[in-house]
Amino acid sequence: MSSQNPLAAETAAVQPPKSRRGFLLKTLVAVLVIAAIGWGLWYFFDGRWYEDTDDAYVNGNIVQITPQVSGTVITIGADDGDLVHAGDVLVKLDPADADVALQQARANLANTVRKVRGLYSNVSGAQAEVAVRKVAVDKAQADYSRRRDLAKSGAISAEELSHALDALTTAQSALTTAQQQFQTNKVLVDDTVVASHPDVQVAAAHLRAAYLDDVRTALVAPVDGYIAKRSVQLGQRVAPGAPLMAVVPLHGVWVDANFKETQLNNMRIGQPVEIRADVYGGSVSYQGKVESLGVGTGSAFSLLPAQNATGNWIKIVQRVPVRVFFNDPKQLEAHPLRIGLSTKVSVNLHDTSGPLLAKQSPSQPAFNTDVYKTQLAKADGMIADIIHANMAGESQKQ
Repeated sequence: MSSQNPLAAETAAVQPPKSRRGFLLKTLVAVLVIAAIGWGLWYFFDGRWYEDTDDAYVNGNIVQITPQVSGTVITIGADDGDLVHAGDVLVKLDPADADVALQQARANLANTVRKVRGLYSNVSGAQAEVAVRKVAVDKAQADYSRRRDLAKSGAISAEELSHALDALTTAQSALTTAQQQFQTNKVLVDDTVVASHPDVQVAAAHLRAAYLDDVRTALVAPVDGYIAKRSVQLGQRVAPGAPLMAVVPLHGVWVDANFKETQLNNMRIGQPVEIRADVYGGSVSYQGKVESLGVGTGSAFSLLPAQNATGNWIKIVQRVPVRVFFNDPKQLEAHPLRIGLSTKVSVNLHDTSGPLLAKQSPSQPAFNTDVYKTQLAKADGMIADIIHANMAGESQKQ
């Protein structure tokens, strides 16, 4: 029976287990290598075709409501946050002064129409006077011719013939004066009717101006939107151009995303964009497209542009604003955005066929409103009624 070495048995009993540090280190290296390879494959096949930034904010039109005439505020039709529609009265000014001016303009137009009618009557009267003077000249000419024949035979004296000649000269002078007066009166109405006479046109223009001033005492909303920045108060005396409130059409907002200049190499107009807003925690995704690439960096258009010609110049990566429009307005109706909210924008760069800059000018207005189109039409109707009422049933050429 062989005996075991006690020292060897004791050493084997106290030897520590083999360390796992090397195994964990190798595992970590393998995981990192696999992750790097995975990231490389993702970037090569997909990631390099996207550029994103969180330096992006919701922007939109802020339509300022400013008076076009001075006046005292008597009514405020909406407050901050209220929904208004195009044509709704937002602020009403005291119309007393404008009403008086409109009445004066109406009376002035009516008076002018009657005076112009008098000019046409003067033409008719001058024409009749010319006819009378022509008859008088013909009579004086016949009388002179008869007396001249009688004077040759000695039947009348030379003095009587001289009187006949004086009468003819006087009649001819009167005819010339009447013809000149007729021409003077005719020039005032040539190639016109009452409605198109310059004096009537001037009076009508004054009426239009007074009518517009009267209509503009009611300040209306140019577009649908929500009220913001209301500063007007009841009883306030406002001057033309003073900002009273603003209308923000939230259905027409867009995103201004500021990309680094190094991110613009493959960015083109029309590329699809995914937008996520911080207000919804990233749970809502909007679809849009690149509408335009900025024509300058943000610093170039700042109030105090950087002066890089100084000795302590440090290169800083510039950012260029990229405007992104939303594809579907229904997304904004379901999840409305507000001016100034932060967003994250990701641009899909797969399609690089689009232009870097716009290639043609706009064919239609970018923004417009129709709420002011009917104002002058109503004024024209009022002018036509006044002219008709002061024509006393006279027919006019069309």
